[in-house]
Amino acid sequence: MKAPVIGIPLDSEDGGGYSKLPWYALRKNYVESVVKAGGVPLLLPHEEACTEAYIKMIDGLLIAGGAFDIDPAMFGSDQRHETVTLKPGRTLFEAAITRAALAANKPVLGICGGQQLLHVLLGGTLIQHIPDEITAPLAHEQPNPRTEPGHSVRVHEGTLLHRITGEQEFPVNSAHHQAAKTPGPGVVVSATAPDGVVEAIEHPSYSFCLGVQWHPEYHISPADKKIFDAFINEARLP
Repeated sequence: MKAPVIGIPLDSEDGGGYSKLPWYALRKNYVESVVKAGGVPLLLPHEEACTEAYIKMIDGLLIAGGAFDIDPAMFGSDQRHETVTLKPGRTLFEAAITRAALAANKPVLGICGGQQLLHVLLGGTLIQHIPDEITAPLAHEQPNPRTEPGHSVRVHEGTLLHRITGEQEFPVNSAHHQAAKTPGPGVVVSATAPDGVVEAIEHPSYSFCLGVQWHPEYHISPADKKIFDAFINEARLP
């Protein structure tokens, strides 16, 4: 059986560090997790004109995280919190490719900022800065290394995430200051943190549409591997 091709939009910088000129990048563990689950990663530059061609080439789409935020204007807010930083070019491309993947009913997995983008594209809103809206919040920008757990998540029974992991609770890492807020039509919240912050969303109308707020590519618990396995298996189906 052919290994499914998984499109992963790259991160981008205007210059500095690796090169004085604009450059693309992606953390290796995203790619390694796809390969270990049986997929073939295809890294996608931000060429919106290529969206249709990309969709024909891929069997599933993974939207990775990054050190930036979703523009509040995308979910109808005319206020932007002072902590919000943007990457307009990356967001515009990821929005276009995600909409196209959903329209084609190809499996979509959103991770961290990718979960937030998916939530917004499905009609939801975001908390722009967790400490301003959540009473006694956990350290969602954990001080310890990302290779270690930051807190646990509680999985809601009957959800896709529960069927995938078979767990009611497991540890995750955490690297975000925004979070999903009001869900859009048909969106199901499938996991929450102990402080009530939304940690996973899904939409049952699609073949596989799942967003997780943590980073399963670090494989903090066995549940993380199960998420990648389920995603790749769904992408493998004709």
